[in-house]
Amino acid sequence: MMLSLFTVASRLYSAPRTLFAAAVLVLLAGCSANPIYSTTGVVLSGYSEGEATPYVMQMSDPRMACALGEGIDPLLYSFSRVTDAPNTTGSLLMLLAGNCMEYQAWEAELDYLRADYQGRVVEAKDARERAKRLNAITAQRRYEAFRRAMAAYDFDPAAEPLECPFLFSEQDELTFLLGLLTGLQSIVNDANSGALAGVPRNIAPQAERAATCLDNDTWGGLPNAIRALVWLLLPDTRPELAPDPWVVLEHSSEQGIRSGMRASLALQAVAAETFGRPDKLEQAIARFAESEGSVQVWEAYRLVDEVARDAVYFSSDKYWTSHYGYRTPHRYFGRLSPDSGSEEVETMSLDDLL
Repeated sequence: MMLSLFTVASRLYSAPRTLFAAAVLVLLAGCSANPIYSTTGVVLSGYSEGEATPYVMQMSDPRMACALGEGIDPLLYSFSRVTDAPNTTGSLLMLLAGNCMEYQAWEAELDYLRADYQGRVVEAKDARERAKRLNAITAQRRYEAFRRAMAAYDFDPAAEPLECPFLFSEQDELTFLLGLLTGLQSIVNDANSGALAGVPRNIAPQAERAATCLDNDTWGGLPNAIRALVWLLLPDTRPELAPDPWVVLEHSSEQGIRSGMRASLALQAVAAETFGRPDKLEQAIARFAESEGSVQVWEAYRLVDEVARDAVYFSSDKYWTSHYGYRTPHRYFGRLSPDSGSEEVETMSLDDLL
C-alpha cells in the first residue's frame, strides 16, 4: 500500500516536468507541429489552384496581376514549410512577379535610349546600369518560375529519352507551356543583364524539346514559336527537315491571332530585335496592330494576350525612342516611322482648364 502511494506521488510530481518538456518541444518545433497551419496551407493551395489562378488568367490589367504575384507569392510559399510547395500556382505567381520587374527594366531601357538620343552621356550610363540590374532580377524570378513549373509536373527537361509529363487539364497544359516560355525569357533577360543572374543556357534546348509535348494548334502556335526562337538562338537544335524559323514564327503568329492569344507575335518581335531584323519587327508590330479591331481574345486566358500586347508595344517604343527620342505615338502604333519627316504633335488647349 505504501509502495503504491509512493509510486502515485512520484508520477504526480514528475507530470509537470513532463508537460513542461513537451511544451518546450512544441515551441522549438514551431509551425511544423501546428496542424492548423498545415491545414491552412492546404486550403490556400487548393483555393489558389481552383479559383485564384483561373481568375487571374482572365484579368485584363497585367500590372495589377503582377502586383498580385509579388504580394501573394511570399505568403503562399511560406506554407511550404508545413506542407507541399504549391509549385503549380507558384510558377504563375513567380511569372507575374517577373513581369513586374521587367516593366521597371523596360522603363530604365527607354530612359537610356532617350538620354543616348539626346547626348546626355552620364544619364545614359546610369540608366543602362539600372536596366542591367533590373534585368538580372527579372531573370532570377523567371528562372525560378521555370523550375517550379517543371517540378509541378515531376518533369525532368534534361532526361533522355524525353518523357512528356501527365497534364490532366487545359490549365495544366498552359502552366507548363508558360513555364517553358518563361525559362526562355530568363535567358534573354540574363543576356540583357550582362549575365549577372547566371541563368544556365542549357534550358533553351530543353524548352525546345519539351514544347513538342504540347499541341501546337490548341495553343495558337506558341509551342512552335518557342521552338523557332530556340532554333535561331541555337541553330544546331533545328531538326534537319524543319522549315525556316522565320517562316515558323510567321505561321505561329497567324495561328495566335486566330486563337485569340497573340503571344507568338511577341516572340516574333523579340526574335527580330535580337537578330537585327527591322523588316520582321515591323511585320510583327503591324500585324498585331491590324488585328486589334478583329481579334476575338480567348477570354479564359486574356492575361496572356494582354502581356503580349505590352511586349509588342515595348518593342515599338524601343525603336521609336532610339530613332526619334520618344515613345510610339498611339496613332502610329503598327508603324516604325511617322507619315512625314516632321510629325504634327498632338496638343491640348489649357484655356478650358483655367
